[in-house]
Amino acid sequence: MTKATTLTEVIENNRAVPRVLTYLEGENDTQEVPFAELYERALGILFHLQRIGARRGDKLILLLANNEQFIDVFWAAILGGIVPVPVALGISDEHRHKLLRIARRLGSPFIYTERRSLERIGAFAAQAGESQVFEGLRQRAFLVDDLDDISRAGTVQRVSTDDTAFIQFSSGSTSEPKGVVLTHGNILANCYGSTEAAGFNENDVSLSWMPLTHDMGLIGFHLIMFANRVHTHLLPTELFIRRPLLWLTFAARVRATILCSPNFGYKHYLKVLGERAVESLDLSAVRLIFNGAEPISVGLCDEFLTRMAPAKLARNAMYPVYGLAEASLAVSFPPVGAPMRTIALNRHRMNVGDPVELIAAHDPHAVQIICEGKPIPYCRVRIAGVDDVELPEDRIGHVHMSGDNVTRGYYEDPEANAQAFTADGWLRTGDLGLMHGGELYISGRAKEIIFVNGQNYYPHDLETISQRVPGLELGKVVAAGVPAPGGQLEQLVVFVLHRGSMPDFLPLATQVARLINEQTGLEVAEVVPVKRIPKTTSGKIQRHLLEEGHANGEFDAERKELTALRLAQRGPAAGSLTALEEKLKAICEAALEGKPVDINDNLFEIGASSLKLIEIHEQVDHEYPGKVDLTELFDFPTIAELAAHLQSKLVQA
Repeated sequence: MTKATTLTEVIENNRAVPRVLTYLEGENDTQEVPFAELYERALGILFHLQRIGARRGDKLILLLANNEQFIDVFWAAILGGIVPVPVALGISDEHRHKLLRIARRLGSPFIYTERRSLERIGAFAAQAGESQVFEGLRQRAFLVDDLDDISRAGTVQRVSTDDTAFIQFSSGSTSEPKGVVLTHGNILANCYGSTEAAGFNENDVSLSWMPLTHDMGLIGFHLIMFANRVHTHLLPTELFIRRPLLWLTFAARVRATILCSPNFGYKHYLKVLGERAVESLDLSAVRLIFNGAEPISVGLCDEFLTRMAPAKLARNAMYPVYGLAEASLAVSFPPVGAPMRTIALNRHRMNVGDPVELIAAHDPHAVQIICEGKPIPYCRVRIAGVDDVELPEDRIGHVHMSGDNVTRGYYEDPEANAQAFTADGWLRTGDLGLMHGGELYISGRAKEIIFVNGQNYYPHDLETISQRVPGLELGKVVAAGVPAPGGQLEQLVVFVLHRGSMPDFLPLATQVARLINEQTGLEVAEVVPVKRIPKTTSGKIQRHLLEEGHANGEFDAERKELTALRLAQRGPAAGSLTALEEKLKAICEAALEGKPVDINDNLFEIGASSLKLIEIHEQVDHEYPGKVDLTELFDFPTIAELAAHLQSKLVQA
């Protein structure tokens, strides 16, 4: 890649290069945008941003679902010295609440979004008592719906390597989200280091479905690829969720050399693939398939590679990596072409400071972890004890990092910065790991973050939501990540302090599951009653003890009793259903595989995650085009209610 000191220089150096970005909107729907046109579009949008008052250093919230619109305005902001702040659109109230919290934290940001999205935020703000924050946003909003002329160019503003390029906020929902501030120098150091380690070049072809609000999507599969003049293909995340098989169909079609996915994406693909043959796919061009963004499952990697072997996907293409937003994405990469390497540790010898005990992978006490390589150039990693002093090899400890790619801190958050950095300037990642043979292995996490579907969820956020249920208070409810059956992915289990009867607990459990599901779109696998909440002497909840108790069958009796009560509560099967109810019931049961659905069941109470809602809506829209909006599933959460609503729409039509 050509040398540059700012992202402004990157796009200026590329504007005369005869390459294109390709947006994949459907099976036979593609849009190509030449680099030169991207530059002209960005200048045209910058004119409008500057006309509404956005100046160098101002913050611009990007709230967009469309990849092409996002990329255009991102570069417009960069050229104007305006600081983009990507925020996921989402479909729940908690996503909207997060946006308003970010807006308040930023002070007086501008926002670039669609009219429909802005109206929904406004309606929510009115209900939530946040009208003042929203009114400030509305006055500084530019709606992409109004973008009808980009013939006039804005004025490019020169920036330095130490200027802020953009701010990426954490996924905090009920607490204040933290804004990771990344400079132009941070991002370009990451670009150069990643390129040296992985060998990106102009002959590569990349394909990504990761959201551009995620660091792997924006930095890894747009900025780094664009800087290296790679032919980049972007697939909408929602399209992957609805039709995951298109991912590798496109990869074979465009002869992609670089792909990516977190754990849940591989699992989602394999589930929908089922027993279909893959011999018609030719993935022999793939040299790297990045695996990151959440803890990496060794078993799932093996399953995916074995399943895709007939499609000529090389086993050494799997590329497990470690990174985080605070590192401008990448921290460590394995050698290109190296086989996937794992070690098995004794799960009982994995505390901070412990010398690791290597055991056989088939040992009942074994935990398999995967090699995530060496630190990329311009980045350093150390394993430290609780005293922040570096530990020798083969000792479990806290993963620290430093380097040109590492953020200097969180946006206007001195408390978070004090906690994040050591006295000698290293950033605490919150993860636990070890160095073995000079390479990094991540063994767990010190921060109690739950990883589900490629996203981070903070337990205290989910617990705060649960506490809205009458009778639940702080310290009486604990959210935890527990391995799903098969141990490949995590699922959310909520433990609730309850010393009464199971019939009394059932409605409480139902309310907790529904609230979390409605507010976050996250499926609650189980709500489990416990007689005590284990805590340290200082009062800190010991989640790991509840997780271990669940895994060891400590709560099996209560779980079985609750299951029996739920079945009894359903009563006899419903009588005759209308044809419309039958069709909607079949759609819901297909999406919620293995879960019988009664027409009066609330979808949120029986675990319809946001991904499942998208699947259900896709099928409903296929059968009845344009009749039901995705958000209406929140308003009519049972099959009976949805059928009645849909019937009224059909009658009107």
